[in-house]
Amino acid sequence: MTLPFIEYTSDTEQTEALGKALAARMLSDTALPSFVALYGDLGVGKTAFVRGFASEIAPGTTVRSPTFALVNEYRAKPRPLFHFDMYRIDTEDDLLSIGFYDYLDRNGICLVEWSEKIPYALPDAYLRVNIEKCNPETPNQRKITIEKVEDA
Repeated sequence: MTLPFIEYTSDTEQTEALGKALAARMLSDTALPSFVALYGDLGVGKTAFVRGFASEIAPGTTVRSPTFALVNEYRAKPRPLFHFDMYRIDTEDDLLSIGFYDYLDRNGICLVEWSEKIPYALPDAYLRVNIEKCNPETPNQRKITIEKVEDA
């Protein structure tokens, strides 16, 4: 997987496989940022992508959307995995109340759904994963774009 990377998926299993492939790439390339910002509308497959990602570094983990918990922590190797859902986050005070910045200091891998809600809190370098529906006539097809973002 060379970045930037674009792939089309036609089912949940392919979306999960792409998440798994990104995790493998991140484990083998320590120069990649450990923050993954996920973008996409409701129901496009962000949690499926995270499920695949977690299957690579935390096998056997049951991944659920942290919509109400806001963050789920998974034991993983070589580092813990923090899965955030920012859908209900409206202000920086909300981020502070869930300890978001403390998680960033814990040397784990962060996967953040609804990153478009917190542009002011994204790190200087991160991986951006954009998932979008392609066509109403092919409702299961997704376009998934993965790119490295760095502040200049």
